Amino acid sequence: MAEVITMPRLSDTMTEGKVAKWHKKVGDKVKEGDILAEIETDKAVQDFESEINGTLLYVGVEEGAAAAVDSVLAIIGNEGEDISGLTGGAAAPSAGSEEKKSEEQPKAEAAQTVAAETPAGVELITMPRLSDTMTEGKVAKWHKNVGDTVKEGDLLAEIETDKAVQDFESEFNGVLLKQGVEEGGAAPVDSVLAIIGPAGTDVSAVGAAPQAAPASDKPAEQKAEAKTEEKEAPAVSSSSSDRVAISPLAKKMAQDKGVDINSVQGSGENGRIVKKDIENYQPAAKPAASAPAASAAAAQVAVSFVQGEDTETPNSQVRNVIAKRLAESKFSAPHYYLMVEINMDKAIEARKEINSIPDTKISFNDMIIKATAIALRKHPQVNSSWAGDKIIHRGNINVGVAVAIPDGLVVPVLKNTDQMSYTQISASVKDMASRAKNKGLKANEMEGSTFSISNLGMFGIETFTSIINQPNSAILSVGAIIEKPIVKNGQIVVGNTMKLSLACDHRVVDGATGAQFLQTLRTYLENPLTLLL
Repeated sequence: MAEVITMPRLSDTMTEGKVAKWHKKVGDKVKEGDILAEIETDKAVQDFESEINGTLLYVGVEEGAAAAVDSVLAIIGNEGEDISGLTGGAAAPSAGSEEKKSEEQPKAEAAQTVAAETPAGVELITMPRLSDTMTEGKVAKWHKNVGDTVKEGDLLAEIETDKAVQDFESEFNGVLLKQGVEEGGAAPVDSVLAIIGPAGTDVSAVGAAPQAAPASDKPAEQKAEAKTEEKEAPAVSSSSSDRVAISPLAKKMAQDKGVDINSVQGSGENGRIVKKDIENYQPAAKPAASAPAASAAAAQVAVSFVQGEDTETPNSQVRNVIAKRLAESKFSAPHYYLMVEINMDKAIEARKEINSIPDTKISFNDMIIKATAIALRKHPQVNSSWAGDKIIHRGNINVGVAVAIPDGLVVPVLKNTDQMSYTQISASVKDMASRAKNKGLKANEMEGSTFSISNLGMFGIETFTSIINQPNSAILSVGAIIEKPIVKNGQIVVGNTMKLSLACDHRVVDGATGAQFLQTLRTYLENPLTLLL
């Protein structure tokens, strides 16, 4: 009998999983213990093994796709077995595409309906998207009325966006048959702004249906080009371009091509320079210039820029969950920050002595982790968690160490850190950091932290603040060790200092409690021998 395999819950915070890779495909034989797939959770990628024998009859989640915990991941049973009752008509990968097609079909039919209702020669002008954040536009002023003859390049209207008022010119010849938006009125982007066509054409039915793609592809080009008008730069000419009648689009094109707009003859209304004038512009031969004129011309040489291209990277499951949890922490927990500067001279000497022991190599980060764990034992309130109607005081001290990976940030946990030696801390941190970057950490190695540490000192960052890693109530931010003048015994000498920043959840850790914790931590780091007492 076929068995339904559901998306497993591989961590306590996991709500959905992503299939990073399928190791079996439909029709393959599966034995107990075989790896079915690699599941990417909010913390790591883990192998998922089969617990039954049989044939893989159904795959509920495509490779690279995500699904909620307990949803159908796969079905295993006897070869040829009927599983229609188990899938319950659930959309398989192919069914998903059919559903998408069924959703797109009405849209295509609506587009065909509008196209069929548009008389020959009639062009629909839609409200353009003149900035990347624009959702609707307001007609500040109409420059053409219904019945007016319109030529390509003529100014139709002034459109007020969320950023500026911009001229909007026609790309068609004909008569303005309809104004879709009254002067002073606003309309969403892509709604009907105007209709241009032969005089006397009945357009009463045009645009009544939901707006679809225009009959001509020019408006699409117009919208793409109009985006470049958002930020207008000065024209290349050394003389003031404000006195030259030119459309914003033509002005931008002239700048990109290095065309002196003062030498262009406009073909638009009242000699206004429009797009086609710049496209068709041919510079005339110039007589030999005098030395000052030649110098001015040299200053006007256009600079050629290589246009960059925007790209997109789909978020991984890890990145999505990190973003969600950090946002929840920042906006739910009332953060406050305490900062202290530590004299690290004695810590530097202590580290040198420890590392002189054969087969021993510890870092300043290891020393900070050890000192933090001992300080937490003296200040248990900082090692607590908020639980709505109560505060949970954690019995164990488990320090989470933030590690950067390509997908974001993960926090491996050192269990019972206060009971670990320097060498144990050093070995554990190196091992977990290495496996974190290769997505080799187990889920239980990233759970159960009671306090977190984030160290950016190796990048030269002197001070910064962090967002608390819930359900912790505090996180320590560690800066770089800086050599600078300090006052010691009334004398200015060269010393080594390090800044620490403690972010606290005010619901659990009061200001005085956080300050006392930092005082204790400072004592341990400025006098490393006290850690041995």
